[in-house]
Amino acid sequence: MKRLLRNKANFEVLEGFLSELLRRKIIVKSIGESEGNKSRETDKGNRVDMLVEADGKELVIVELQYFGEDEYFHRILHGVSRVILDHLSKGEEYSNVRKIYSISIVYFDLGAGDDYVYHGFTDFKGLHTQTLLQLSPAQQLRYEKIFPGDLFPEYYLIKVGKFNDIAKNTLDEWVYYLKNSRIGDNFTAQGMDKAREILAFDNLSDEEKAVYDRDQDMKLLRNSEIRTSNLEGWIKGKAEGMNEGEAIGLEKGRVEEKETVVLNAHKAGCSFELISSITGLPSAQITEILKKQNSF
Repeated sequence: MKRLLRNKANFEVLEGFLSELLRRKIIVKSIGESEGNKSRETDKGNRVDMLVEADGKELVIVELQYFGEDEYFHRILHGVSRVILDHLSKGEEYSNVRKIYSISIVYFDLGAGDDYVYHGFTDFKGLHTQTLLQLSPAQQLRYEKIFPGDLFPEYYLIKVGKFNDIAKNTLDEWVYYLKNSRIGDNFTAQGMDKAREILAFDNLSDEEKAVYDRDQDMKLLRNSEIRTSNLEGWIKGKAEGMNEGEAIGLEKGRVEEKETVVLNAHKAGCSFELISSITGLPSAQITEILKKQNSF
């Protein structure tokens, strides 16, 4: 699962999963290595499996945890705090603090609850009016957010073991896959087609994988040959077109030059015979040129 999500050659799978979870289109710009934001080898506090930079300068922490840990909530809080500090230089304005999404995919029973997907975020609610505090109009314009909580980290907990294997929506399809490493034939969630392709390859035998790899190599070679052939044909056609265009241009230039000679000679009082001997044009064509220029 980690290898599937962190595949840097193609972000389609990870983008699909994040888009379904966050309920908006996510474009992945880069993926950091495991624990890539540690400052020292001995610093084990921030055990991040993937640190994703999304379009819009948002940061997404994705972690898969198989074994129970009593301090796990403190751990994800510490991890988010470290990522915020690691991406804010000394002396930099606080407004440059990045929006963080922390996504924990856990295979143990974390906390006490009957759901399998939980969303945690920060609200500022009036103690007396119970209304939510909003950013000022100027702040809303600057940060493109409405509530202060929109600037704060958000947390998603996916408790895989609590899922009942009944996929009612596209997010459930992803949770089903996270739990069972299988994809239903009717699954349509974003990124599922690519995940299905990768999963099918993983289920091949070593001999079948070798045959598949050779077939893909041959396919790439054939596509390269086709592209090369098409490029050569395009270059040849372009060259021929340029040559044809140059020829047409030269011929047009010669015609215009002869027309100018005809007009100037006629204005100088030269006879048709003399103009014809100079330009090589017959009398009828000289007449047409003079008529076209209203000089006859």
